[in-house]
Amino acid sequence: MDTTRVDKWVWAVRLYKTRAEATAACKGGHVSVNGQSAKPATPVAVGSRVEAYAHERHRTVEVTQVIEKRVGASIAVACYVDHTPPEPEQDRTRVAERERGAGRPTKRDRRLMDRWRHS
Repeated sequence: MDTTRVDKWVWAVRLYKTRAEATAACKGGHVSVNGQSAKPATPVAVGSRVEAYAHERHRTVEVTQVIEKRVGASIAVACYVDHTPPEPEQDRTRVAERERGAGRPTKRDRRLMDRWRHS
């Protein structure tokens, strides 16, 4: 097999959880092959570069093996080379937490939270 549909391939290598989700992403313009927007039936071959927006993350992968059936995660990783740049460090701001069922914060509690946030 030299080529396969892009929606089948991105589902088979586990970029999308379901085949329907992969097809919807292609129809919605979230998948491109070699820089061109891809329809679900767009063919991918070894050496193709697939860009996909999946699960709030942009992924860029290069096809090294064409598969149509969903395989285990360890085998799926061997079917592509990931060229996705690393995600930048996210700002880990502290969040004020209250006990469940404690009710609405009092004026004193709000002032303490404001002091804590702005310090």
